[in-house]
Amino acid sequence: MIKTLLRWVLAAFMVTAGVLHFVTPEPFVRIVPALLPYPLALVYISGFFEVLGGVGLLIPLVSRAAAWGLIALFVAVFPANINMAVNQITLEGIPNDPLLYWLRLPLQGVLIAWAWWFTRP
Repeated sequence: MIKTLLRWVLAAFMVTAGVLHFVTPEPFVRIVPALLPYPLALVYISGFFEVLGGVGLLIPLVSRAAAWGLIALFVAVFPANINMAVNQITLEGIPNDPLLYWLRLPLQGVLIAWAWWFTRP
C-alpha cells in the first residue's frame, strides 16, 4: 500500500514539475549550463519526459520502463542542479541561500533511489 501511495506521489510530483517546464520555463532555462546548446528546447524536452515518466509510473504495462526513464532523466538534469549551486543562481520562490543549493544536490540521489524502487517487482 505504501509503495502504491508513493508511486502516486512521485508521479504527481513529476507531472507537476514537467508542466511547470512549459508554463514557466524561464527559471529552468536559467540553470541550464551555458555550454549546452538550445537551453529552452532542453527545458521543454526535459519537461516532456517528466510528464511522460510521471504518467508512465501509473500504467502497469510501462511503469518499470518509466521508472528507468526517470532515473536517466534525474542523471541528465543533475548538471543543471550543479550549475545552480556552483554559480549561485537565484530563482524566485526558492530561498536565496547557497547552502540550500548545495543541499539540493543529494536530493537527486533520493529521487533516483525512489524511482529505482519502482523498477523492482
